[in-house]
Amino acid sequence: MSGHSKWSSIKHQKGAADAKRGQLFTKLTREIIVSVRQGGSDADTNYRLRLAIQKASDSNMPYENIDRAIKRGSGESEGAALVELALEGYGPSGAAIIVHAVTDNRNRTLQDIRNIFSRHGGNLGESGCVAWLFDSKGAITIDASNLDKEDLELKAIDAGADDVKVEDSYLEIYTKPEDLETVRKGLEHQEIPVTSSGISSIPKTTVQLEEKAALTTLKLLEKLEELEDVHRVTSNVDFPDTIVEKYHSQS
Repeated sequence: MSGHSKWSSIKHQKGAADAKRGQLFTKLTREIIVSVRQGGSDADTNYRLRLAIQKASDSNMPYENIDRAIKRGSGESEGAALVELALEGYGPSGAAIIVHAVTDNRNRTLQDIRNIFSRHGGNLGESGCVAWLFDSKGAITIDASNLDKEDLELKAIDAGADDVKVEDSYLEIYTKPEDLETVRKGLEHQEIPVTSSGISSIPKTTVQLEEKAALTTLKLLEKLEELEDVHRVTSNVDFPDTIVEKYHSQS
């Protein structure tokens, strides 16, 4: 699972840039809209909507924006039809990658994603080609740079976490999907600040690539994340600290 945690850390470090580009709120809005259309506008009974609202709140999205997105999802206001996509493919040296997207133009999004894969030594595959390499889990990230990591790990387990991974200054906490909310609330009850939480595809095992392929894969993942239609990207690659540092120095 360490590959997922490394990539999470990289994403958190570039989160401010995403917000500055104005893409973050668009992605959050679309997630709320789709959640409402699938399960209704009542967050008490719509688990996915509760997670989407929580993620929006974590990202300091104004309540007015959240409310407007809920109304669009419920049909109270006009909005383009949105569809969800889960695309699977391979990066350099066979790295497994899953891309989750929400779009109002399926063909455009498919073409954009296909082009990025192609430009960075990868290719899209058939549905199911790599999904079997991943498990669906709840993932909670905590910035532990100023906290006792061992104490946090014990508190997370006490709150119901299945597994905890320490990566640099972050803690990645894994739960069963249905336990995500309970564990998060347990952590917050202990006044532990949660950086982000959500349902993610976690690799069952990870792979390491030689340096050139690893750097190219990081660039591929970042370019996919930058697409406005893409909500999350998961890979089964474990990126060593030396590769991450080199990537940052070249960015």
